[in-house]
Amino acid sequence: MKKLFEKILRWFDELGLAFRGVLLASRYKNFYLPALLGFLGFGTLLNLFSGGLSSFSLIGASGFLGALKIIANAFFGVFGVNKNLLDWLPIFFLALLQGTLIGLIVFVYKKNKEKAEGAAESVGIVAGLAILGSGCPTCGTTLLAPLIGTIFSGSSFAVAGLLSGVITFLAVLVAIFSFKKVGFETYAIIKSENYNRKKKNHEEIA
Repeated sequence: MKKLFEKILRWFDELGLAFRGVLLASRYKNFYLPALLGFLGFGTLLNLFSGGLSSFSLIGASGFLGALKIIANAFFGVFGVNKNLLDWLPIFFLALLQGTLIGLIVFVYKKNKEKAEGAAESVGIVAGLAILGSGCPTCGTTLLAPLIGTIFSGSSFAVAGLLSGVITFLAVLVAIFSFKKVGFETYAIIKSENYNRKKKNHEEIA
């Protein structure tokens, strides 16, 4: 029991260091662009999938201006425009986590390619789970609804909504664990570089 408690404390300690890693990475310019693009791109994509595949069907049938309007609505939906709070929060949180992950991975990749490869796989898993679990809780539409409808009858929307929520929860869990790992790596890399720089300066002065 004591060892389990120590492991839990160590996990949260590393999570705290991961947040410090983000703060340290935010001082570097090469963190912001991939993080911002990841946040906006992934959030827009999740909003497009929030109504199942209907948005993509409309894009194909609406012409250039119509398609642009649909994508623009999905983009502004990342910031909660015309979105119900319950529909917006999961998308915003996942997009923010994914964008941060992408920014950190790009940062770590430039420092240590091997450490970034495993985290990059996690980003793909998060994206896949988030898209599969995407939907609109308040209006009963999910990407899983057509598939569930072929298996269940009557309560297919309820079953699809439940599975969608579970998958989205898994996506958040994977994102948090991935964030802890890559954020901690970022913290260790930056602290190590700062230490080596100070040591070098000290030796030069001596």
